[in-house]
Amino acid sequence: MADSELEEIRRARLAQLQQQGGGARGAPSEGNQDDQRKQVEAERRATILNQILEPEAADRLGRIRLVKESRATDIENRLIMLAQTGQLRSKVTEEQLKQLLNAVAENQRKDEEEQQKIVFSRRKGGWDDDDDLLDL
Repeated sequence: MADSELEEIRRARLAQLQQQGGGARGAPSEGNQDDQRKQVEAERRATILNQILEPEAADRLGRIRLVKESRATDIENRLIMLAQTGQLRSKVTEEQLKQLLNAVAENQRKDEEEQQKIVFSRRKGGWDDDDDLLDL
């Protein structure tokens, strides 16, 4: 399917959802609009991912989503950003996806190590317990 055909289908679906939503119901229609926007955004993301991922890589990403949704979303965001900036020359293979996952995991490990470091800074001067004994 061409991008123009997908866009036309999305517009038709959005118009259908808006008609089903009905007239002026106030707050509920705002909720429906948010749901519609989220659905359109999810469809857009899925379309982009289908264009840039090979089937094996898409399957792996789906399995990752089952285990940890936040990691899958992070990887998807990175892949979409790479595609939009033109840094992807061809479809992402499963091996390339593994490399990206390893790089992200390594960055997270480094961040966690930095957060776990404890630094003691001792104050010099002014806070000496021996000074209290001299006042007696």
